[in-house]
Formats: sequence, C-alpha cells, structure tokens
Amino acid sequence: MSLAWFARGRECLAGLFTLCLVTAVFAAESEVQGTQGAVLEHHGNAGRSGMFVLPSLTFERAHNLHRDPSFRADVEGPIYAQPLYWRVPGSAQALLVVASEQNQVYALDAASGTVVWKTSLGPPVPRSALPCGNIDPLGITGTPIIDERSQTLYVAALVRGQDAAKHRVFALALKNGSVLPGWPIDIEGAVGSKGFRSAVHNQRGALTILNDTLFVPYGGHFGDCGDYRGWVVGISLAQSHAVRAWSTRARGGGIWAPGGLVSDGRSLYAVTGNTIGARTWADGEAVIRLDPELSFSGKAQDFFAPSDWQELDATDADLGATNALLLNVPGAKPAELVLALGKDGKAYLLDRQNLGGIGGSVLANKVSSNPIRAAPASFPSGNEVRVAFQAQGAGCPDGASGDLTVIAINAGAPPKLRIAWCAAENGHGSPIVTTTDGKANAIVWAIGAEGDNRLHGFRGDNGAVVFSGGAPGDALGQVRRFQTLIAAGERLYVTADQHVYAFRF
Repeated sequence: MSLAWFARGRECLAGLFTLCLVTAVFAAESEVQGTQGAVLEHHGNAGRSGMFVLPSLTFERAHNLHRDPSFRADVEGPIYAQPLYWRVPGSAQALLVVASEQNQVYALDAASGTVVWKTSLGPPVPRSALPCGNIDPLGITGTPIIDERSQTLYVAALVRGQDAAKHRVFALALKNGSVLPGWPIDIEGAVGSKGFRSAVHNQRGALTILNDTLFVPYGGHFGDCGDYRGWVVGISLAQSHAVRAWSTRARGGGIWAPGGLVSDGRSLYAVTGNTIGARTWADGEAVIRLDPELSFSGKAQDFFAPSDWQELDATDADLGATNALLLNVPGAKPAELVLALGKDGKAYLLDRQNLGGIGGSVLANKVSSNPIRAAPASFPSGNEVRVAFQAQGAGCPDGASGDLTVIAINAGAPPKLRIAWCAAENGHGSPIVTTTDGKANAIVWAIGAEGDNRLHGFRGDNGAVVFSGGAPGDALGQVRRFQTLIAAGERLYVTADQHVYAFRF
C-alpha cells in the first residue's frame, strides 16, 4: 500500500467513517490491480507493483498452464508496450488493448482475440530518419493508460510528418477507437519553446494520470545523441488541455524506464538516467519527487542521487533503467520506503519522507553482478516485502544463479535487505506476480524476452519452478526486451511480434 492509502485514512477522521472506509479499501485494492480485474496501466497500478490477483491460479494449477487454443490474435509490428485489459460496462465482454511500433492500436476481444476495432495513429518513423536509436520503425513504445471514468485510452506516439518526426499524444474512445475532439497534442508545439525537439527524444516510459492530468515521460534514443533531456509533460484532461512541463537541467538524464513515472496519489516519482558533461549535479542519476504542478523543490528531502553519480555518468550506469517502487515494510524504520535499482547492480532504499539528497540513501546494497533494467514487481511474503527483477543476482543463496532475482526487505532500523532466491528467466523480460488473494500462492512470472521467448513461473516464497515454457506448441514468437505480461480474466496475456498469446489453466 502506498502513502496515499494512509493519507485517505487520516482524512477519515474529519469525515464520514463508513464512506472513508470504503474509499480506503478501494484504494488499497486498486494498488494490487485495477477495478473489477481491469488492467488500466503499466503493472496494474500507479505504484507499478506488478501484482495481480487471479483467485484460481494456485501453485498446483500453475503446473497445468497451457496456450489457449481458442484465442488467436494477429497484429502488425513489433510490440514493446504492455497490453491493457478493460471490461465493457454492462457487458460480459472484455477488451485487450494492444499498441505497436507501427502506430496501430487494437482492441481485441479478450476471449477470442478477434479484432473489435483498430486505429492507425499515422506512419511510424524509420530508424534512418533519426539521429540514433535501436527500434525500427519507432511508433508507440511507452505503455498507454485507460481512464475508466471517461472510457478513454491515452497513447503517446512518434509520427512521421511531412517535414519531420513529431511526438503526439492521442485520446481514443474505448468504444470504437475514434480520436476524440481536441486531440492529438503535439508535444514540440506545446513545449518546444523550452527546448523540446521531437527528433532527439524517445517516449519509452508508461503514461500516468494524477489529479485529472496525464503525465508523459521522455528521454533520448539508444546512443545518447543530440541535446535531449529527461522530460515530464503534463496535459490537463479538462477541455482546455493545458500543458505544463519539467526537464532536467543538464543534457541527458532521460526518463526511459518502461514503468515510467510512479505515483503515491499525491506526488510523482521520476528516475533519471546519465547526464552528459555535467560538472555539478543537474538532476541526473536521481529519484526526483515532483508535485502535480511539476514543481521540483531542489531540496534534499525531494531527491536522491548516489554519491558517485559522476562515475555513473561516465560509465553510462544509469540509475534510471528501472522505475522506482513505493514500499511499506511493517516494523521497519522508516517503514515508508522508495526502492531504486541501478545499472550499477545496486539496490538503494530511500526514506519516502526524506529522499536524502546526494548520497542520502537508507542503505545501498550490491544485489546484481550486471546492470538492472526493465520493470520490477513487488509482493508481500510473510513479514517481508519482496521485489523481483531481471538481472543476475550477486550472492544468490545455496550457490544458485540465474537472471531473475528476488530480494527480501524486512523490519529493522534501518530495514534489512537480502537476496531471497535466484532463478533462470532466460531473457530480458519484466516480471509480474500473481496471487490468489493479494498474499497467498504468490507466483513470479517472466518472459525470456529476446532469449528463449518462453513463459516461466516460480513460487514467490522459495523460487521453485511451477511452469517452464510449456509444451512445444506453447512456444512464442519474438518477444521484445523489457516486455511484461499481464494477468486478467483467468488468463495470462503475452505480446510478441505480430501475435498476442493467451495462457489459461
């Protein structure tokens, strides 16, 4: 649970107890998964926990997981964005929303894979038209977001215009995929006077909504070319669509983690990458707390950067390769924490009330022998909070090894951190966790993206294998690195080049 849950609880003292209790319970549940089993944003919630509830998916039943032969979905183009899942109000139908690098957005029937609607947002941009990069073509990379109240899907896309590439943000009606009036928003036109140029920026991080504002993070392309910055652009969802923005002071500092921005319901937490040529700290290699107006105080309580940030800059060892995680560890001091994982292989625990400034972490432990990228997932396990991430564990117990690592954080002053177990994911996917009720039968799932391209599942308590690739017919197509699966409607869904797959049990 995030700080937002506790804030709502305090507000109950001044209001109607019953109403507040319902609100608090709803808030807590929404941090596990979207309402009524929906998956409305990256890793299921604004805290990016990556924990989903499937009441029937026990350890025993996971052994019987298999590709669903009744589900078939063919799509166009490579896919990096996570799919979304939305139940149509007043209907038994659910939609699986998939967005591709070809700038195609699909709403698929979640039971059969049949296309319900399809919308093209314009031609993507070929790699040859960009100064650097490693995705070809480049269209939709960051995970979109669904605003369930207005039944709207928000998507960020790079579109090839007549003269140049343009970053645009679209609003689509979920009922039919039509572009809503007043959209798209041209980002360079809205904030270009402050130095934003579409060609040197990439939009890889997931979108976030807070206080009726859509927030979109930006970074640079692979290769760090051009005068790019880490940007957060806020677009009001009111009719005026007013735009505000924040960017790093130094060149670089991209916000490029697949999970994008994290929110506790009151603030946004951005994690920035390496800055280029900075002699004094200028917002790079950092966890930065922004308010909904995108103001950054600059005070130590509102940011953290490792004391060796200049060395991290020089070696391209980004702190910003993963999004932050907001954790609450009962009995720990402090109990409300922020976890940051870096390409330097370290796990940094921060006090959420005082992020600590330069070098001010609660603890910094080496947990991986190679860079930590992609999106982590968190889940409770007994009296501990555990976090799963894709990287080779450093000091795995019992001589184990593998490219999927789970760390455990437990009570103490300061909190204690250890490696709980390691296993073989055989690729570069972002893990998620399923439970039957928010705690029991915790299973860590990951795709061997750009590796064996198979689905793998492990018990959250001890790392024992519960599913490993399945039958020969369960093989997947090419799954792009950092890709993450979702759990919804008694199925697991995985996106790959040209295809979407469903697993059931």
